[in-house]
Amino acid sequence: MRLQLVSCCGILELGIPEECPPLSMTLRNVNPWEIVVKFASTRLIAADIKGMAISHTHPDHIGNVELFPQTMLYVQKAEYDWPGANGGPRFNPSHPVTKLEGDHDVFGDGSVTILSTPGHTPGHQSLLVKLPKTGAVILSGDAAHFKANFDNRRVPSFNFNQEQSVASMNRVADIMAKEQAQLWINHDKAQSDTQKKAPEFYE
Repeated sequence: MRLQLVSCCGILELGIPEECPPLSMTLRNVNPWEIVVKFASTRLIAADIKGMAISHTHPDHIGNVELFPQTMLYVQKAEYDWPGANGGPRFNPSHPVTKLEGDHDVFGDGSVTILSTPGHTPGHQSLLVKLPKTGAVILSGDAAHFKANFDNRRVPSFNFNQEQSVASMNRVADIMAKEQAQLWINHDKAQSDTQKKAPEFYE
């Protein structure tokens, strides 16, 4: 997983908790120490982070949410209310949260927009970021796991809802065309290997 620094006051995706073993497939662990080191390289501390979002509540995406216990969490209500293991909550109930019901313009200027893209999970969400030099970028989350899956609208058997998954991929494609946006696919290692990692950044 990549730790995506959206701005000085927000992050997307919080990786895998320290107690989990290394994963296979094409995943790359982000553990708490890696997050700490990357933050140190940017001279940020947890208190500087005013908002964070996760694409969904699978463990490889939310493992380190509580490294930022006072940071506002933006998550779809459908995801927040989805029962976790043994019917329990998926988040610490005391963590500050804004429960969304659809798209959300984070700063009110269109520069960062949370996109509702259900299917992989009930309240999956992606992120549209508009950068001055790079242009528009959509961070997929797990709306698609690999470019070939996205291009061919392939849906993993373990997704929560197949029809919603296809509809969300179609929606992402429409937004890409409208915004002339790149699609950065979270689990696509071949693509990730070509991209900058912190402390490097995109403008």
